[in-house]
Amino acid sequence: MRFTGSTDAKVDEKGRVFVPSNFRKILQKEEVEGLILRKDIFQRCLVLFPIEVWDAQVDAITARTKMFSREGRDALRKFVAGAENVSMDSGGRILLPKRFLEDAGIKNDVRFIGVDNTIEIWCKHAAEALLDNNDILGNALEAMMNGENA
Repeated sequence: MRFTGSTDAKVDEKGRVFVPSNFRKILQKEEVEGLILRKDIFQRCLVLFPIEVWDAQVDAITARTKMFSREGRDALRKFVAGAENVSMDSGGRILLPKRFLEDAGIKNDVRFIGVDNTIEIWCKHAAEALLDNNDILGNALEAMMNGENA
């Protein structure tokens, strides 16, 4: 499953937002059973994980976490505690909890961005600022393609 592209949307007064139809079609085609929402660990945005992708991420973290490593267990704990199950209603909307909206700086206008097997939800203005900066993309790709860690 791979999500690409970006689509703008509006959050209503209750915190509900329509998942863009291009992303909904992929979720339906792949028969996704559930969705997990959490704040991104690097950026001020939200990440929507299909449940299978979420489970694989948690499994990967768990596999690398030693049972008696305080730091590893704390990281795992924080990762899963910061997540919440969300579901689409019959109209294709999800409810973005207030704490997530505040964490991501989202008021009304959002931009959904497909990033591999997840969907990011950004404050529209923050997404525009990030995506308009071509140096970020160019520098990161240059470093990765030249064998540097990026």
